[in-house]
Amino acid sequence: MKRLLEIIQLSASFLEKKGIERARFEAEEVIADALLLKRLDLYLQFDRPLIEQELASVRERLQRRANREPLAYIHGRVTFGGLTFEVNPSVLIPRPETEILLATISETLSKEDVEGKVLWDVCAGSGCLGLCLKHRFPALTVVLSDLSPAALEVAKRNAGSLGLLSSVTFLEGDLFAPFSGMKCDYFVSNPPYITEEEYRSLAPEVREQEPKMALVSGVSGYEMYEKIASGLPHYLAEGGRGWLEMGTGQGDEIVKIFSSYDLFGSVASDYAGHDRFFFLEKSVGVPVR
Repeated sequence: MKRLLEIIQLSASFLEKKGIERARFEAEEVIADALLLKRLDLYLQFDRPLIEQELASVRERLQRRANREPLAYIHGRVTFGGLTFEVNPSVLIPRPETEILLATISETLSKEDVEGKVLWDVCAGSGCLGLCLKHRFPALTVVLSDLSPAALEVAKRNAGSLGLLSSVTFLEGDLFAPFSGMKCDYFVSNPPYITEEEYRSLAPEVREQEPKMALVSGVSGYEMYEKIASGLPHYLAEGGRGWLEMGTGQGDEIVKIFSSYDLFGSVASDYAGHDRFFFLEKSVGVPVR
């Protein structure tokens, strides 16, 4: 009967041969998930023998990782903003950079009276942004929308697990289509922003596993921003704020796109110093074009 340390070593070797980076770490993550343990707990059980049922569970997960399925999908969950969210191939896996966006929005809202204010999370995916904000600011009215029915179902399950299902509204449709006649005070979105050319060069874990519709924004990478910028003035209240994520190197063009619709703001960087976010505010008294 093989012991845990040997299984870790064999698994790391297997993943390394399959071209998986950080093979030892990923092997430990896979094995910990199969054994319902935290990764660091493995170090206390190196001499533990594994029964056949446990080995089968490890093998199944290792093969999935070897096939370039992301760890988050294998686990079926991810931690974001201190909360746990279900993820599957219907939704993007939340990135660490997006937690910067969450922190920035939270800092702004903490300084304002959000009672009765309405926040829209458009292209919501798993719902991680909007649900974290509702969890932190219960007085907010939060609406999550997505074009994908499957993504919305994931977001609803996440809301349910957080006890927020009855206090959040979910709308299905493309961008502003489900919001006819409605207004918001805060607009949040992590829309698709990569080009078709960039998509072809993505790692297999992204290109072959995550939903393309949540990644690609046409040939230029700016199509979704053009749509948001042209529609948002009709829905964002005067003095309202918006926060969007964007791709590296897109800052100058996105500033131009939004300013052409009298939506002015600034660009902020991610952990690596790359332009990653656009923050805007709708001026008071400016007529909608």
